Amino acid sequence: MSDILQERTPNGVVTLTLNRPDALNAFSFAMYEELIALLEGLRHDASARVLILTGAGRAFCAGHDLRGGGTAPWVDPALGKPYAAKHSITRIAQIPLLMRAIPQPVIAAVNGAAAGLGFAFALAADMCLVGRSGKFVNSIHNAGTGHELGMSWMLPRAIGTQRAAEILLTSRPVLADEAERIGLALRAVDDDKLLAEAHSLAEAVCANVPLGVWLTKQSLWLNQGVASLEAACEIEARAVFMAQATQDAAEKRKSFFEKRPPRFGNL
Repeated sequence: MSDILQERTPNGVVTLTLNRPDALNAFSFAMYEELIALLEGLRHDASARVLILTGAGRAFCAGHDLRGGGTAPWVDPALGKPYAAKHSITRIAQIPLLMRAIPQPVIAAVNGAAAGLGFAFALAADMCLVGRSGKFVNSIHNAGTGHELGMSWMLPRAIGTQRAAEILLTSRPVLADEAERIGLALRAVDDDKLLAEAHSLAEAVCANVPLGVWLTKQSLWLNQGVASLEAACEIEARAVFMAQATQDAAEKRKSFFEKRPPRFGNL
């Protein structure tokens, strides 16, 4: 059985479930390759509208599997340790970048612990829902570093610099209710309602113009790094022109006045 399960609803909500529950969904090197391939496949999959990322069993993701992770197949075994480590982490760091780059909004449905790189993947999602039993832990300190995969960039932007400093430097766990309160998660929900809430959120996204959703996500993250309001408005203006030129945009307007669900065709 695959270490990452994929399901898809008729309207294009894709769910990827990390599927190593006995290891709390800790990642092997083979899983990194599998997830990268799945995300790359979504980049040009027009039938996929939203991605939900969750974990099987008691945890979202416990980080990297330090005991049964295997070896990185993309790293030349003749390389010295520093070189091998650099090639290894550079490849793995493609995952949060791909999560931000794909056109589909990504919803992390955090069940149980999101530790280490699991914490980073939850941060990289566009929206994060967490079950009441969920928690976020910077267990990367256990590897002797303390930050990876853009956490030092993403976390301050999500919750502010001082809170991010405390969480990154101490590695204390952030439980679900606090995660909601400080903006680390959009909402904390009962464990048994987590996936239903994620699908409800995904359905709300699917009601909007596909290209408009893609460009809005793109503008949201591009504008985190622009230097002025004028630049942000220009990025948005170009996106508006592209989205409004689609037949789907006309269908959205028509469905609004006719009080019915839109029927998009990626046109």
